Amino acid sequence: MSRAGMWGFAALMTALVLSGCANKGRPAPVEDHSAAETRGTAKLLPGAENAGKPGYYTVKPGDTLIRIGMDNGQSWRDIVRWNRLENPNLIETGQVLRVQPPVQDAPLVARPLAPSAALAPANAASAAVVAAPAKTSAPAAAEAAEEALSFQWPVRGNLIAGFDEVKNKGLDIAGKAGDPVLAAADGRVVYAGAGLRGYGNLIILKHNNTYLTAYAHNQSLLVKEDQVIKRGQKIAEMGNSDADQVKLHFEVRRQGKPVDPAKYLSAN
Repeated sequence: MSRAGMWGFAALMTALVLSGCANKGRPAPVEDHSAAETRGTAKLLPGAENAGKPGYYTVKPGDTLIRIGMDNGQSWRDIVRWNRLENPNLIETGQVLRVQPPVQDAPLVARPLAPSAALAPANAASAAVVAAPAKTSAPAAAEAAEEALSFQWPVRGNLIAGFDEVKNKGLDIAGKAGDPVLAAADGRVVYAGAGLRGYGNLIILKHNNTYLTAYAHNQSLLVKEDQVIKRGQKIAEMGNSDADQVKLHFEVRRQGKPVDPAKYLSAN
């Protein structure tokens, strides 16, 4: 090999050595899995596995527990308990909440004892004998009693706005500030406060497993949550809180859905 060739070979080897030394301290290229990891670890909101199931509700933007409770015929406190919510003021859009009582929490009148797999006899013939009385047992009687429930007028005054499914979910009745507001039927206070926009000082009574009544725009509230109330008992005084005039906005809700109160109010 000529001297020039030897110098060229030496230069090539030197270059290779230097190149290897330069790369020794660099980590190997890392494949980016961030997108896949993000997809694989997307946050699942509480109760997501129950979305769409009967007895559950998916939280929408702007919802509050008070609103959810009224729209589902329940006390907001019961919803907190059923869902084991640590902070009732913190619910998230997309979160799924139980809005019907668990079986063990349900009133007996709503789920009367009926033949079940645990009590059923071993053969079909005897099962028919046991199951037959269920047709005339408590559920039909309980439902009939709830449907027969009637309400007295909560205040005396001029009707200034009737029921409309879209524009007005109850009746608006005029009056004077301080006029007594009376419970339309026996029940229990499931809400008393001013936490629902558009209703002012509000009372919600639960009468049974089917019906709620709501009394809005009061000047003062005279009852507390969980208090048992009798038909005709004074529960508030009329006012104009969150309203343009003194009036009572009165709603009847059947399983959480607004219905025309005029169809349920007694003539007197």
